Amino acid sequence: MAGSIERVTQAAADAGLAIEVRRMGASTRTAEEAATQCGCTVAQIVKSLVFQGETSGKLFLFLVSGSNQLDLAKAAELAGEPLKRADPRHIRDETGFAIGGVSPLGHLIAIPVFADKSLLAFDIVWAAAGAHDAVFAAEPSALIAAARATVADLSA
Repeated sequence: MAGSIERVTQAAADAGLAIEVRRMGASTRTAEEAATQCGCTVAQIVKSLVFQGETSGKLFLFLVSGSNQLDLAKAAELAGEPLKRADPRHIRDETGFAIGGVSPLGHLIAIPVFADKSLLAFDIVWAAAGAHDAVFAAEPSALIAAARATVADLSA
């Protein structure tokens, strides 16, 4: 997993985003676990949700507040095709991240990224940094820019 964390750190630096990765020593796989570990609200946790195009097989990344649910119809419209849950092994093979550690940055492949506009309501958000216990804090608009994400209304 150390390689995954290094990829996130390097991708952030390459995008001009200064981050400090924290290893929490306990799981941050769920938004609730991450909020407890980070000392913030669940809403300030960035969930990185990977879905697969039903037609193309292409992966798409959706960044959503930990307190919100992704509206799959809105996500599919942005992706331009119906979406399905991607297999965890496929996600790991393609992105280099295991479920629970998928970061907005540092993927092995170029992946389209969409960020829910509700993330912009916060001064600071926390995102996964490539491992089940690794996170980093960032200002939302800086994170969205670094991830090259398209901002949209994604919440159900």
